[in-house]
Amino acid sequence: MDCCVIPLRHGGLSLVQTTDFFYPLVDDPYMMGKIACANVLSDLYSMGITECDNMLMLLSVSQKMNEKDREKVMPLVIQGFRDAAEEGGTSVTGGQTVINPWIIVGGVASVVCKPNDFIMPDGAVPGDVLVLTKPLGTQVAVNAHQWLDQPERWNKIKLVVTKEDVKEAYQEAMFSMASLNRTAAGLMHKFQAHAATDVTGFGLLGHANNLAQQQQSEVSFVIHNLPIIAKMAAVSKACGNLFNLIQGTSAETSGGLLVCLPREQAAKFCSEMKSHSSGPGGPGVAGGAWIIGIVEKGDRRARIIDKPRIIEVAVLCESGAEVFLTVFGEVDDVNVSYVDECIMQKTSKQTNKQTSSVFGTRLCPAQLRGRLEQLPSEPLGGARSV
Repeated sequence: MDCCVIPLRHGGLSLVQTTDFFYPLVDDPYMMGKIACANVLSDLYSMGITECDNMLMLLSVSQKMNEKDREKVMPLVIQGFRDAAEEGGTSVTGGQTVINPWIIVGGVASVVCKPNDFIMPDGAVPGDVLVLTKPLGTQVAVNAHQWLDQPERWNKIKLVVTKEDVKEAYQEAMFSMASLNRTAAGLMHKFQAHAATDVTGFGLLGHANNLAQQQQSEVSFVIHNLPIIAKMAAVSKACGNLFNLIQGTSAETSGGLLVCLPREQAAKFCSEMKSHSSGPGGPGVAGGAWIIGIVEKGDRRARIIDKPRIIEVAVLCESGAEVFLTVFGEVDDVNVSYVDECIMQKTSKQTNKQTSSVFGTRLCPAQLRGRLEQLPSEPLGGARSV
């Protein structure tokens, strides 16, 4: 499944290890690094593992980039990867960098575990409930955002979505992809999860099928509900068979965990996930969980019912007197990382940077511009440039 579990010769311990990589999909190199790291760690989290002993980074630098661009972009990718690793309580101790026709970002995550530290993905039983911890639609949001500058493609979807809708969905998709599944991994133990996997490149249905095939019991997964980033279901429908988001085959990147839970525990799991996402920064698209289906006796396959219920996961833009600000992407010509660090330093003196980067309030562009008046006229020391 998602990780290899290798029994060690010493004291009943196992080495759990995973690797993953992919091509850039967002235009912010720092965020791309965070997403890549979150994607690697999700394989550990899908087994209920909350700690990682070590990470390596894999980075391919495009030979088509000139030296100036390389020196600007690659350090930001590396820093994003390292910051996400720090959020996960681990560190990057090495890796490999090569020159290649394409930019590729990925890594390796390793941890030594006792048997009760991880949950094997094979224990689902009839009567279990399926829970998903992030909304679907990241691929659709990223592609729709690219089409803003491609009139021929934009014309296909402009009747079902506005440019502002797309920009907001794109920012929420980035936040979701960069968010770690670590909280959900911990709650898997608390609420006696029977199996889980992370939803990535094969889409919801592909990964649900893979998980169903691994079960010891003869079960099937039936999916009734699809939580989707707001407006992305309509965009997918307008594109015909390009994404097949409603059919469950649209690829996701660094998606949520698909968890099989006892029926009596599922609602409690979702409630606690929501409470964790309602911390200092308030709730957001990337925080929470949704009951999407059931486990029944069957032939180890997954299916989505003919007319699933679409749960439009709203894009939330919030403000408050004292908030943690995390802004992803470019807003006009604002140096977003400078804004991030300045406001966090001014409004969250009693909390550390790690917490503020996990629980972030996403602000709309108009709200961000209003907050710029709060900033000092000179950059603070150590602010990143993007």
